[in-house]
Amino acid sequence: MFKTYISIAYRNFIRNRVFSIINVLGLSIGISASLVIFLIVHYDFNFDKFESDRAHLYRVVTESKFYGNTMHTPGVPSPLADAVKKEVSGISEVIAFHQFNGNGKVSIREKPGKKWVAFKNQQQAIILADRSYFKMVPYQWIAGSAEKALEDPFHLVLTEKRARLYFPNISFTEMIGKQVVYDDSIVVTVTGIVKNLSENSDFIFSDFISHSTITANSLNLQRNYTWTSWGSINSGSLLFIRTVSPGTAESQIQSLEKKYDKDANANSIRNFKLQPFDDIHFSSVYPTFGDHSASKPVLYGLLAVAAFLLALACINFINLTTAQSVRRAKEIGVRKTLGSSGKQLIIQFLTETFFISLISLILSIIITPLLLKIFSDFIPADLHFDILHQPHLIIFGVILTISVTILAGFYPALVLSRFKPVLVLKNQAYGGAGGNRKALLRKGLTISQFLIAQAFTMATLIAVRQIHFVMNKDMGFKKDAIITVYTPFEWDRSRKSNPKRLRLEREINKLPGVELTSLGNDPPAADGWSSNSMKYKDAKKEIEIDVRQKNGDTNYLKLYHIRLLAGRNVRASDTANEYVINETCMHMLGIQKPEDVLNKNINDLPIVGVMADFNEESLHTTIKPAAFSCESGNSWILHIALNQQEVQTWKSTIASIQKLYMATFPDEDFTYHFLDENIAKFYKSEQNLSSLLKWASVLAISISCMGLLGLVMFTTNQRTKEIGVRKVLGASVTNIVSILSKDFIQLVLIASFIAMPLAWWGMNKWLQNFAYKAPISWWLFALSVLFMIGIALLTLSIQTIRAANANPVDSLRTE
Repeated sequence: MFKTYISIAYRNFIRNRVFSIINVLGLSIGISASLVIFLIVHYDFNFDKFESDRAHLYRVVTESKFYGNTMHTPGVPSPLADAVKKEVSGISEVIAFHQFNGNGKVSIREKPGKKWVAFKNQQQAIILADRSYFKMVPYQWIAGSAEKALEDPFHLVLTEKRARLYFPNISFTEMIGKQVVYDDSIVVTVTGIVKNLSENSDFIFSDFISHSTITANSLNLQRNYTWTSWGSINSGSLLFIRTVSPGTAESQIQSLEKKYDKDANANSIRNFKLQPFDDIHFSSVYPTFGDHSASKPVLYGLLAVAAFLLALACINFINLTTAQSVRRAKEIGVRKTLGSSGKQLIIQFLTETFFISLISLILSIIITPLLLKIFSDFIPADLHFDILHQPHLIIFGVILTISVTILAGFYPALVLSRFKPVLVLKNQAYGGAGGNRKALLRKGLTISQFLIAQAFTMATLIAVRQIHFVMNKDMGFKKDAIITVYTPFEWDRSRKSNPKRLRLEREINKLPGVELTSLGNDPPAADGWSSNSMKYKDAKKEIEIDVRQKNGDTNYLKLYHIRLLAGRNVRASDTANEYVINETCMHMLGIQKPEDVLNKNINDLPIVGVMADFNEESLHTTIKPAAFSCESGNSWILHIALNQQEVQTWKSTIASIQKLYMATFPDEDFTYHFLDENIAKFYKSEQNLSSLLKWASVLAISISCMGLLGLVMFTTNQRTKEIGVRKVLGASVTNIVSILSKDFIQLVLIASFIAMPLAWWGMNKWLQNFAYKAPISWWLFALSVLFMIGIALLTLSIQTIRAANANPVDSLRTE
């Protein structure tokens, strides 16, 4: 029986090949998008599943409120870990580790007595940890043991990959006892090798130096990691705990802050929170350790996009199948007359749907790798599609095919199986109200298709406009044709101007392709910032505010074209001795005119100028009070303005800068960054969203237009004689095209007007994330509607013009 069903399904596929191809293409697009989105969602929801008891595992994080500003960091004060071990009850395990805060310079020697050889590239992913870390992250040990490998100071455990990098020519057992030097000062001995993690994980560390090395290394490392300071927080000082009573543990940990931080500022409130282990990968507030993090709202949004695209494909199938039902009415009547039951007919039609869905799935498997390349900008590099080695994909594909078969095929099968043989054989398959109901259903489904496509299109236009706005808005400083070059930080420990760096700056400034150079700390807009509490006094009041601090030499403001509204620039100095503040800072001091704040003191230093406001962060946040000073001893970043009129010389100019840099710092890596590219990274997630919306719109419009084409083909075939009669009576091609297209355009317009408020509401919510945003203008909706009508007319014209140009004699001869 099943073989008969398949045979009939195949014959119907061939007989109605145009409609079958439309259905296959529509379902293929929907299934392909679902496969890609499933890969992304499955990848992110399977991070760090190695910990069997992760429901009771928490990361201790810090929330600080300072003069009304709230800041979040995943780090905690270094002494907190020992205090938690000794004084907090109900905790079964405490896992503390520190991310290495050196420059990542690694040197090795394969044989004793040989010269130390430094790796050219600085190494990342280095931490100081103890055996508790390996209880939380269950590595497989190749050499050494978790219990003893990090027991003593100056011991080192390496992952398999990092061990092969350091010692490529010897076995793992021979690596035990070898020495590695970090930052030319920390000499450690390899005591263990572990396998690379095979699971998806944010714990991407590769070098594990024993935690006790911090206290054994005189006072140098203790000072670097603020070992005894409760008032300092380093984001690389991490603390995890295991407890079944998180509320009780959190309150006890919070009490330690009040007990030990005696120097706490009255205007500063610091709270320790417990972040569930499973939330680490998805947190937008507390960063993770790796380069990749995820957002649950975005992942759920992706699932919604997949559902919409799949729904569009199913709607196509339902529309086209029910539209063609009249053609199959006599077949059904004959089958029923010969004894077929309604159940058998439903199984037959579901088999036909399954046949088409299976072909669509096979085509989707071919398309999916191409879609992954399209979305490669925001898909992790290690995410791949390999159906033969990913059994969960096979399971998902089977479930998807069965689901599509039921969703797309059940209603048409129910409709077709209910035809009455007597009426069918008299050519009365539809009687009055029945035909009208089915026509209304098709119209409703068509409206639904274009409603989804139109909503995606409107959202895309709004997102693209906002991204264009934030990327091109004047941030208050020059950001084009400027590169930043980091010089070695260790030269700044003397807090005096380093002669090598100053000499390098002078040499770079002489290059013909360079307009101006400056030495400072961060550029005007950067990922991070430094802030400080500053006090201002006058005869009537005392004000204390949190101020963002920038410093650089006397060229800094000039290079970045930051305008002075009053006063003068700072004078050259190794340490801060005067300030230029911004407008926002001036207003927070209660002063309205720039001239009135000159020569007043803030933090006992004179204010010598007022600069125009500029955005230090992305446009998600408002401008904060800021102060600029000259502090050459704390300036290690070279800011270089290239000649904007000679873009073709940039490559050779940067090569010359590199040559000078390597001559000055031969043991260091030369890296540079274009400022405008760094600023563009502020909006990476928004750009990814825009790309996703663009592709979702293209796919939704493609599916909708394929369905529209199928319906108009069916309509023109049904109205062949009517078209012939109209032409004989003098109707022009334009008249006939207008008559055939009018009803469909009305459906598109109805969908557009329903989509407008939905798109406005959704995108208005999204725009609330920006402090500065482009308005949602009416013309964006008008443009979207005109675009959709144009696409619909183009799709309709493919068949309507052909039908209108047909010879009326041929159409009137048809039976």
